[in-house]
Amino acid sequence: MTNLADPQGDPDIRAAPGPADHVQFAPGFGPRFVVTVDTEEEFDWSKPFDRYGHTLSHVPWLGRFQAFCENLGIAPVYLVDYPVACDARMIDALGPAVAQGRAEIGVQLHPWVSPPHEEDVNVPNSYAGNLPPALERAKFDTLRRTIEAAFGRTPLIYRAGRYGVGAHTARILADGGMRIDTSVRARFDYTGEDGPNFRDHPVHPWWIDRAAGLFELPLSTLYCGLLRRQGSWLYHALWRVPRMRGVLARLGLLERVPLTPEGVDARAALRAIDAALADRLPVLVFSFHSPSLCPGHTPYVRDEAALHQLYAWWRLVFAHLRERGVRPASIAEIVTAAQG
Repeated sequence: MTNLADPQGDPDIRAAPGPADHVQFAPGFGPRFVVTVDTEEEFDWSKPFDRYGHTLSHVPWLGRFQAFCENLGIAPVYLVDYPVACDARMIDALGPAVAQGRAEIGVQLHPWVSPPHEEDVNVPNSYAGNLPPALERAKFDTLRRTIEAAFGRTPLIYRAGRYGVGAHTARILADGGMRIDTSVRARFDYTGEDGPNFRDHPVHPWWIDRAAGLFELPLSTLYCGLLRRQGSWLYHALWRVPRMRGVLARLGLLERVPLTPEGVDARAALRAIDAALADRLPVLVFSFHSPSLCPGHTPYVRDEAALHQLYAWWRLVFAHLRERGVRPASIAEIVTAAQG
């Protein structure tokens, strides 16, 4: 890995791994996919971060998405943050499904709404990895215990809100019994807001700490088009001329496609799935934000028509995955299949 480790030698999730760090999965395991839901409070994305200015009215709507997935034999992974974990309606919506293995629970840390509240609320501190290590650890431990108490399950998977891992996150996760981090949004750069840079990170899972059994399951983003093999350098070389990126996408030459229904056309998602399979990606990681399941809470779902379109997106994507022989995977299956 690139040497970003702290002076004590702990691994740093922000470090770009090399091929030798890639996780090898048991023969016959892949290709598989997992649906992750950033299960979080509702807030105005255009306003400054606020410790208390949020709502949770969409939580009952999670039940509709859960039933939709169950009918297709898919168990979503709900990455839960502190306000949602404290809402009794969450148990009503998902408690039986989690207890029966029809859904899974993980941890998602939004530091600005997670106790202990010791830091200033601002953009840099919205990335948990930028906090003092003791405070990041305290917030993580409090959230993990809250989720365990609410659901009676020990979570094994973690995502930092805003993908904000830092130098000490890996050690905190390992000490907290996590087996998977899924905070890395490969091929995106957040340094413009004091966040991490994942521009050069692969979409293939890799070991963060072999001794602790902790590995990265990055969110899947694929380059598509005739020039996709040059995407890792060409796409970012054009960051000063974003209009050229649009031209390349329209010409079918190069586009960057994250596997999410939020802002991504379904046909582009199908191209990205095919690109992932051509690259022999063992696990495809889909993601979106839970407030998008109720109209009016995110820029992606403003009305009922947009919500209908979101479900149509999933229907088309799930059908394509079935046609291509890509099966869903549970967190336990992924952990068990991960080899050295």
